[in-house]
Amino acid sequence: MPIEITMPRLSDTMEEGTLVKWRVGVGDTVASGDHLADVETDKATMELQAFDDGTVAKINIDEGATVPVGDTILILAGEGESVDEAAKSAGQAKKTESPEPASEKPAAKPQAAASGGGDGKTVRVSPLARKLAEEHGVDLSTVTGTGPNGRIIKRDVLGAAKGGAPAPAASTTPAAPISAEPTMPAADFASLAASLEAEEIELSQMRKTIAKRLVESKTTIPHFTVTVAVDMDPLIALRKTLNEQLESQGVKLSVNDFIVRAAALTCVQHPTANSSWGGDRIIQHGTVNVGIAVSLPPEKGGGLTVPVIRDAHHKGLRQISQDTKTLAGKARKEGLKPEEMADGTFTISNLGMYGVASFEAIINPPQAAILAVGGAVEQPVVRGGQLAVGHVMNATLSADHRVLDGSVAAEFLATFKQMMENPAGLLV
Repeated sequence: MPIEITMPRLSDTMEEGTLVKWRVGVGDTVASGDHLADVETDKATMELQAFDDGTVAKINIDEGATVPVGDTILILAGEGESVDEAAKSAGQAKKTESPEPASEKPAAKPQAAASGGGDGKTVRVSPLARKLAEEHGVDLSTVTGTGPNGRIIKRDVLGAAKGGAPAPAASTTPAAPISAEPTMPAADFASLAASLEAEEIELSQMRKTIAKRLVESKTTIPHFTVTVAVDMDPLIALRKTLNEQLESQGVKLSVNDFIVRAAALTCVQHPTANSSWGGDRIIQHGTVNVGIAVSLPPEKGGGLTVPVIRDAHHKGLRQISQDTKTLAGKARKEGLKPEEMADGTFTISNLGMYGVASFEAIINPPQAAILAVGGAVEQPVVRGGQLAVGHVMNATLSADHRVLDGSVAAEFLATFKQMMENPAGLLV
């Protein structure tokens, strides 16, 4: 009997999923545990694995299509069954992958305008790029898209029409501190300007969830913010010394590792900041699980994801550094598992590497607080009554006023500041 693979529920809040990329084709033999496809949920892009052995008989949806949880997306031919027979009798197939019935939602729809490529794969292309391809006689199946999620856009078609590579996309490298000098030659600006085009970009599942949660957070949680300036010179000096000593071991501590460690220990001293709003009660957590806001590249749909460092108050700088690098790298390359993003009790958002001096972050509900940190900026400071030059970092706590009072938030930041300015205490 053929086996129907349905869109699984890969997170507790998932209602529909987007088929990002098929990893198998009709006629391929698969075994239990094989990677069938990449599926974008409301939280991350994840691997869809097989739970049965068989041969791919029919693929029901195109790459880029969004379908409700429970809808059939793939048919496998069972042992001793032909691919053609399995494809024809799919209606009587047994279902696997999703334990829940199909949702009564509209049929699958592609995320962007698409046409079939020469290899049977879906080609995503903007309306303007499609029009230009027709005018210039460009075969879209031979063009590599450089737009969001691999979409073919204007510059790709124009590059193909000229017989060369498309104009480069805007760099996703973190921005350097603002400078009075231009960061790009005028000719390159002209090239980028020529590649601009008007288009509507469909929201990914993650973007939809981010938009919904942030609107709910900002409109239902009474935010207030408190900011403190931290003298970073002692920490910068200690970090340099430690990294010189640890270089032979392949360890390099970041400023963010110190921030996570200091915030976790501060949460232990001020447990109200490590709490959640429970509707009719405040829930103080017995462990400090620190979420780290990580930006995703355009090819992964953009947006933010928040991997969680569990029991951060029990971990030293080296372990925090290792966990952060592992989780952030996985988030940007292959996507995180639901359990790697669950159970956060406090969140840190760091934009210092972009040259941002300070900002206010939006609380990640049901958590009661989030810490926004900027860069360590070199500026005039007063020490011992004398003017000097030092590095100062602004840290802003956004707090839920239903859980934290202003004095509690101020005490939290005072402790955080003391730990950061006396970093030797973070080593023990």
